[in-house]
Amino acid sequence: MSTARQGSAFGALRRLGPYLRPVRLPLTAAVVATIGAMTAGLLIPLMIQDILDGPVARHDTGALFWPVFTVALLGTAEASLFYTRRKLGAGPTTRVEARMRETLYRHLQRLPIAFHDRWQSGQLLSRAVTDLSTIRRWIAFVGIFLVVNSLTLLAGLTVLFFLDFWLGLVVLLGAAPLVAISTVFESRYKVAARLAQDQGGDLATTVEESVLGIRVLKAFGRGPHLAAKFMRQAVELRGTELRKVRILSLLWGAIVLLPELGIAGQLLVGTFAISDGTMTIGTLVAAVAVAAYLRWPTDSIGWLLAETNQTASAIERFFEVIDEPETIADPPAPVAPVQPARGHLRFEDVSFRYSEHGRDVLRGVDLDIRPGETVALVGATGSGKTTLTALVARLADVTGGRITVDGVDVASMALDDLRTLVSTAFEEPVLFSASVRENIALGTPDATDEDVRSALRVAQAETFVDALPWGLDTRIGEQGLSLSGGQRQRLALARAIVGRPSVLVLDDPLSALDVHTEAEVERALREVLSDVTALVVAHRPSTVQLADRVAMLADGRIAAVGSHSELLATNPAYRSLLSTLDADEEVRAS
Repeated sequence: MSTARQGSAFGALRRLGPYLRPVRLPLTAAVVATIGAMTAGLLIPLMIQDILDGPVARHDTGALFWPVFTVALLGTAEASLFYTRRKLGAGPTTRVEARMRETLYRHLQRLPIAFHDRWQSGQLLSRAVTDLSTIRRWIAFVGIFLVVNSLTLLAGLTVLFFLDFWLGLVVLLGAAPLVAISTVFESRYKVAARLAQDQGGDLATTVEESVLGIRVLKAFGRGPHLAAKFMRQAVELRGTELRKVRILSLLWGAIVLLPELGIAGQLLVGTFAISDGTMTIGTLVAAVAVAAYLRWPTDSIGWLLAETNQTASAIERFFEVIDEPETIADPPAPVAPVQPARGHLRFEDVSFRYSEHGRDVLRGVDLDIRPGETVALVGATGSGKTTLTALVARLADVTGGRITVDGVDVASMALDDLRTLVSTAFEEPVLFSASVRENIALGTPDATDEDVRSALRVAQAETFVDALPWGLDTRIGEQGLSLSGGQRQRLALARAIVGRPSVLVLDDPLSALDVHTEAEVERALREVLSDVTALVVAHRPSTVQLADRVAMLADGRIAAVGSHSELLATNPAYRSLLSTLDADEEVRAS
C-alpha cells in the first residue's frame, strides 16, 4: 500500500471519531478485556514449560495439581474475557450504526431535490444498509482485533525471545515477510472492494426499479430486457467478488505457509539444541505452543487489513453523501411569518437555473397573487411551470430575485414555518406504504379524523376510502400502487388541503381524473380556493375556469396576465395555447 493510500484509509477511519467518542469507555473496556484474554492464553505455554521441566521431569505427580489447576484457571479466564468483550462491544457498536444511519437519513431529507435527481436510490440504499453494516462489524470486531492482535504478536515474540533467542528469531524471520505481502495485497483488495460496493448499489437500483415499475415492464413485455440487464450487472459483480477472493486466497496462502515454516524451523533448531543439552524439552514445547497460539494473530493480520480497507471505502461512500451541502436550510436568524397569515404571494424578478453554468429556466418572473385569489399558470411543455411552483415552498431556491408571502421573503423563514403556510400537491402523486389516515395527515400530524374526512370529501375521495377493507386504517401499499391513478391523485390533493394552508400550490393535480370525477372535485375545490391564495398549474381548459386570473409563462417569463376571457380576446398566443389544450382534452375524453 502506498503512503497516499494509507493516509486515505487512516483519514477515513478518523472520521468515525465523533460517532465513537460517546461509546469510547465501553469500547476501551472491550479492548482491555480482549488483551486480558490473549494474555491469559499466552501464559498457558509458560505453565506447560513449568510442568514439563518440573513435576514431569522429576516424575513428581503430586506436584501437578496446582500447575494444572492454574492452566484450567487461565483457560477459564480467557474464555470469560472473550465473552465479556462481546457483551461490552455489542451494544455500543449497534448504537454507533443506528446513529450513523439516522444521520444519513436525516441528511437525505434535508438535501435539495437536485441531489436526489442526480443519485440513484439503489446507491443510497446500499450506503444506508450494506456500508453501515460493514462499519459496525469493523468497530465490533476488526478494529479491536487489529489492535489486540498486533499487541499479541509483539508480546508473543517477546515471550519467545525470553524462552530462547534462536527460537524467537526463527519465528520472527517467518513472520516478517507477511508485512510486505499484506501491504501489497491490501491495496489491491481496497480497489476491488470499492468497485464491488458501487456495483452492488447499481444492482440494488435495478431491482428497485423493476419492482416499482413491474406493471410497465409487464405491459410492454420488457421483463426479459431488464432481466438481461440484471444478469449483466450480476455477472460483473460476481467477477469483482471473485477478484476479491483471488486476492485474499493468495494472501491467505502466504499467511498459512510462512508461520508453518517458522514452526518447522523451531522444531529443527530445538531438536539440535536438546541434543546438545542447551535446551530443555519444556522450553521447546512452550515455544512451539506460543508459536501455535500466535497463528491466529498472524493469520488474521492480512484479513484484518483487507477488512479495514473495505471499511475505509464504506466510510468514504457514507461521507460522500454526508458531505453534500444542505443548500436549502433554515436561515441563521429566521423571520417569523406575518400572523394572522393573509397569503399574499409575490414573485419579484425571479430567475432560476439548475446549475451554475446552465441557462436560466426562469428569467425575471414578476407575478402578484392577492390574498384569496386563484391564479392559473399556463404554458407550453418545458416553459418552467413546475419549476416555478417548486420555488414557493423552497424545494429549490431562486438564483435571482425573491418570492415573498405577506411581504416576508420565503428564504428568510424557517422551513417548518414556510411549509406550514404553503402546501403543495404534485402532478405525480406520491403515497407511502402506510394507512390512508397517515398519508393524508403526513404534513399535519395533529389532524383529527374529522379534518381528514373533510379533506377527503373535498377531494371526492371519501366514498372510495370508506369502501376499502379497513377504511381510513387501510394500508395502501408501496407507492399506493393498489389504487388507481385517479384515486392516488385525489388522496394527494386531500393531503395538500387538510391543514388549511394560506397558500396552496397545485401542479396539475387533476390530470389523472376522469371527466366526471374532475367536475365533482372542481366544484368542491371552488369552495376551498375561496379561502386560500392558490397558484394552479393548468393543463386543461376546465382547470383554467377555476381561476380568477390566468398567467401565461413563455420563454421563462410571464408573458401575459389577465382573466381567461380577457386573454382569449386580446392575446393570440394564449388562444393558440388554449386550442392545443382543447385538442388534448378532446383526445383524452374520447
